[in-house]
Amino acid sequence: MEQLCNEVLQLIFYELQEPTSLTLVSKRFYEFSQDPYFRAHYFLSRYGPAHALYHALGRGKVLTERVLDILITSGAHFSRYLIQVAIHHYFHTQSHFIKTQWVRSVSLPVFTHFLQLASRRYDHIPRGKGQDDGSIFAQFLSESRYPPSQKRVSWENIRVIIEEYHFFPFCNKDPIMAQFPLVLAIEPRLLPYAVANGFYMDSKYRDFVFRKMFEYAAASDRRPEDIVQNFEELSRLDSTMFLTRTVAAEICVEAKVNRVGYTALKQLDTNGRLRFSLSSLVEDLLKLFLKTRSVTTLETQTTIRFLYKEFPSSDPTVRLVVLLTVFMAADVDNLITVKVRLEDLNIGPLKKEDVYNLLVHPLMDRCTTVFDYMRSEMASSEDAQQGLGAKEIQEVIDNVAARLLEVDCKGRMLERLHDSYPSVNETIIRTVLTKHRIELEDLPKMSNPATCRNYRPSLCREHHYKGSEMDYFWDTTTSTESQVAGDNVEDGSVGKGQGASRNMNEIHVRELGEISQESLTIMIRQDELLPSRNRRRMSYFSAYSDLGLFNLPIDYSQVGRWIKAKFGARNIVTAIFMTHAVLNNASSILRHYLMEAAPVPLTLKHFQILARLGRPINYNLTLFLLTGPEFYHCEDEYLVHCDATSNTLSALTSDDTKRLPALSAATNNSRSTGRKRPRRSAANMRTYVIADSDEEKSDLLKDCKHPDSKEIKQVLNLETWIQELGKLLRVEQSRFRQRKKNQCGNSSDAILNEFMKSLGTELRILRKHSREKNVSHNEVAIYDDGDDGEYVYRETRLKRTRTTR
Repeated sequence: MEQLCNEVLQLIFYELQEPTSLTLVSKRFYEFSQDPYFRAHYFLSRYGPAHALYHALGRGKVLTERVLDILITSGAHFSRYLIQVAIHHYFHTQSHFIKTQWVRSVSLPVFTHFLQLASRRYDHIPRGKGQDDGSIFAQFLSESRYPPSQKRVSWENIRVIIEEYHFFPFCNKDPIMAQFPLVLAIEPRLLPYAVANGFYMDSKYRDFVFRKMFEYAAASDRRPEDIVQNFEELSRLDSTMFLTRTVAAEICVEAKVNRVGYTALKQLDTNGRLRFSLSSLVEDLLKLFLKTRSVTTLETQTTIRFLYKEFPSSDPTVRLVVLLTVFMAADVDNLITVKVRLEDLNIGPLKKEDVYNLLVHPLMDRCTTVFDYMRSEMASSEDAQQGLGAKEIQEVIDNVAARLLEVDCKGRMLERLHDSYPSVNETIIRTVLTKHRIELEDLPKMSNPATCRNYRPSLCREHHYKGSEMDYFWDTTTSTESQVAGDNVEDGSVGKGQGASRNMNEIHVRELGEISQESLTIMIRQDELLPSRNRRRMSYFSAYSDLGLFNLPIDYSQVGRWIKAKFGARNIVTAIFMTHAVLNNASSILRHYLMEAAPVPLTLKHFQILARLGRPINYNLTLFLLTGPEFYHCEDEYLVHCDATSNTLSALTSDDTKRLPALSAATNNSRSTGRKRPRRSAANMRTYVIADSDEEKSDLLKDCKHPDSKEIKQVLNLETWIQELGKLLRVEQSRFRQRKKNQCGNSSDAILNEFMKSLGTELRILRKHSREKNVSHNEVAIYDDGDDGEYVYRETRLKRTRTTR
């Protein structure tokens, strides 16, 4: 270290946050650190010219008159705003954002020299409270929404303090650092003067600047031409400043309210100033409302219909979203209103596919208006007349009822159809028995893990976070081709019209920004609620949590719950729903089926199908087994003698009954196991019973507690479940060892699946519970002759004979 040259030693000092310790190592380092030139360039190199003087004023013991002169002559930013804040802080006249000693650590002679330099640089320096350049700048920002006649600070005043007095935030902790880019949205002509002071427009400020530029202000007299002029001026001064799809979508969401900003956006699209097509952006934006609850609000419905009239689209997803706003509107009380809105939208005549898509949509809860429209307006395929006949209406109802079984949140609509149309009951039974019954042989094999992992039955499919595509379209191929909602289609924004300035394929999708359902005003207010130091560093590529973004209705009824209430717990239809719920891990349905009154029986078949697919066991099944339910191998064992199943099958016609799979006779392979006699605690005792004591004995027997037969049965059932599940686990372990033995370099086959892991844990819980139950039953007081201490006779202990060696 002593042999290093001064240049290398200087670089080492520049990397240290606190170089005081290094100066105490040797005399040479200490003398080197006393050089004013080295001290000045330490702050310039480490903190940059913009912040060097601020950090130097915080080191009062290091700062001298000579260091100050070198800093200022070497290019350190010396603004009037810094001088004003330093004066206020040193003399305790006003408290700014600085809470440390900062400039108060500087000696009075050095600070006097600092004031002399400031006086020579700037002749007039306002020192009153609220007269500093930062307060004037903050007042200009707060008055940006006022009409010009009510503004006290004009943009010329801001230009003067930036150009002549070099106004610029001198510290990252300064709140003005986060607010400085916003002034460019209000007045882009200030950008050249800000750049001259060292300002650099980072891309992270882009969206915030344009949000402020297009902000809606009710009291302002801004015109769309003013916004277009500011946009073009800012884009000319800085080529990196362009409007992203994120901000454009936020403007479109509040198009009905912010007409000035939306009109300016359309003018920019017409003039070719956008890097995307506005029509494709609106199309992608409307797709986002397909899966969210926000489409049910009146404000959103009005905005969607307005945007569709501005930019018509033939996309099937957009068509469905627009139809939902027509038939789901809260103010739709008659058929005339529906006809007027459809004519106003010029959406064309409705087809049967449109009706099917409307009725099976999870958020659609009104079906009366749709059926009235079908009866009066839709063209019949039989006689080519206007309005569908009773036969066609019934066909639509039956098809819709069969499909609603697969949409878990449509229980209320399915109940209405069932109560209004008698044929729906037969349709439900036939559909469930012929289409949705699952046998063990029909499931994919474990040899194909990808197929087992992706296999998902169609009933009891809980989708709290993201709905399946087949929940939103009658024909699943339609949803696949249209690339529905939230995915932000990358190549769908390619604009060939006036708004596309260049090919979208040449631009990175992330650079153009992702779109959401949030409005421009909400995003601006959200930014204002955050701490001022961090608000500009946040990323807005994801939407905020909102109830309107959920994909389920506010108050919905599950189909599985209604099936149990309608058909009962011991019914073949309910049993099939139970199997689907186990496979889909539907916790809410399983909790209702097992933990409520009259539980649906659990069978060994449910665990076998989970073992075949390698899926974990739901915790509700374990809780139910702890109650000691009756053991069944499959549902046929308890359905064969059930009256509810007989009534269900009798509801079908004879031809349909012949095609249904027959219920096999119940086969109870489990042998009856007797209860073990508890071991006597006094087995080695001899008892003596006094004659003629029967009366006393009977009195004692009355006081004894006998175990309840129901509890004993539960314990026996639990032991049966443990035995059968243990056998199943041993079979799966044997198969696993065989796969591990036969594997050929594929280590993925040698990993325990989720079923084996969960079953092992479940068996430990069940065995522990069974042991506790057995101990509690063994401790029950059962009277015996030897239990009375007065009649117990113990043998005398043998005396030990002492042996001598």
